[in-house]
Amino acid sequence: MSESRRHNLGLRVEGLAAARGGRVIFESASFVLEPGATLLLKGPNGAGKTTLLRTLAGLAPAARGTAETYLDGGPRLRLDELPAPRPDRRAASIYAGHADGVKASMTGVEHLRFWARLYEGGADRIEIAAGAFDLAPFVHLRAGAMSAGQRRRLGLARLVISGKPIWLLDEPTAAMDAVAAARLAALILAHNAEGGAALVATHDKLPIEAPALILDARPPAETQ
Repeated sequence: MSESRRHNLGLRVEGLAAARGGRVIFESASFVLEPGATLLLKGPNGAGKTTLLRTLAGLAPAARGTAETYLDGGPRLRLDELPAPRPDRRAASIYAGHADGVKASMTGVEHLRFWARLYEGGADRIEIAAGAFDLAPFVHLRAGAMSAGQRRRLGLARLVISGKPIWLLDEPTAAMDAVAAARLAALILAHNAEGGAALVATHDKLPIEAPALILDARPPAETQ
């Protein structure tokens, strides 16, 4: 691992399962997301991609199995042993789901400043985040006046501002045009180059010009 990398945290998942209302959503999910790597999470609708991401983000409980972060040469920590994601404490990962996570009455600038206050050191990353998603043409608009693609780009800007090493992304290119999707791909690769990791669930072709690890999530076979 290069000493110039800013991040050095990976994720190891073993035998993870989730159930809702007595129905198994997915089971026996096992993989390693290494520092500096991206996994593309593929599978049909209903396979549990969103549930897996939400479980790893601590937003949904696991039925069984383990999800542990690890530092190269350091101890492994369960995700629930990491500091809670509060404004004054850093967590390992950031989750970006189907919702954009923006408020219609707030401008783009107000969102960026809010996230900068939420995440330690975020103020130093506002300009980088705005540039990564080309927010300048609409950053002073209220989110309610933005297009769906613009709101998506604004919402994803918090990935950069957060400074977190593990990105959990659910259909991040939804509502994006090809240019915006290419910007996101470049950002993920830059994050990888700094040792950051990304787990990305997508039905669309994410234009990452580098080998990606493919994780097939399939619903368990029904018992007779």
